[in-house]
Amino acid sequence: MEKTKVKDLMRPISDFPSISSQATLMEAVDALEKADGEFRAGKAPQRILLVYDKTGKIIGKMSPMDVVQGLEPRYDKIDRLKGIPRFGLADSMFEMMKEELRLWQKPLSELCKKAYQIKIENFITLPTADHMVKADDTMDTAFHLFVVGRHDSLFVKDGEDIVGLIRFSDVYRKIKETMRACPAPA
Repeated sequence: MEKTKVKDLMRPISDFPSISSQATLMEAVDALEKADGEFRAGKAPQRILLVYDKTGKIIGKMSPMDVVQGLEPRYDKIDRLKGIPRFGLADSMFEMMKEELRLWQKPLSELCKKAYQIKIENFITLPTADHMVKADDTMDTAFHLFVVGRHDSLFVKDGEDIVGLIRFSDVYRKIKETMRACPAPA
């Protein structure tokens, strides 16, 4: 596996269902449900839903967790709090700051009305450097990001464009094959 490149194990973007960043949150729910149904029926090898921008370039992926965060967009403020050094703030003070955000204050039925109005582009998180590898990278780069980031998949770039995804399940399958091919010690 030492000579295996990321591009040897990646799946091209054409293998994945996709949705426009201009679609609504409700359209994303429908697309995720369809992708999941096809996966469960054995008609699709995965249920990852890619998101493309106005120019047709892949800019991210949608998951059920993204739907939940789209319904309550103030979760991004919690993420920002994680990066703030506490500088001696007592845990109770930090918890009070988080409580001030008071997520899910509105009934879910009220939040769900937003699903028909909110566009994916308003809440989609763009992939960060720790979630990307280059097509010509060796697998050790991908292994590192999978282990350190605990990602289930990584975006694969060729130049500036995302051209595919490498899924941990595919990498693990290759690891098992390699391990089983090794002779047992005498």
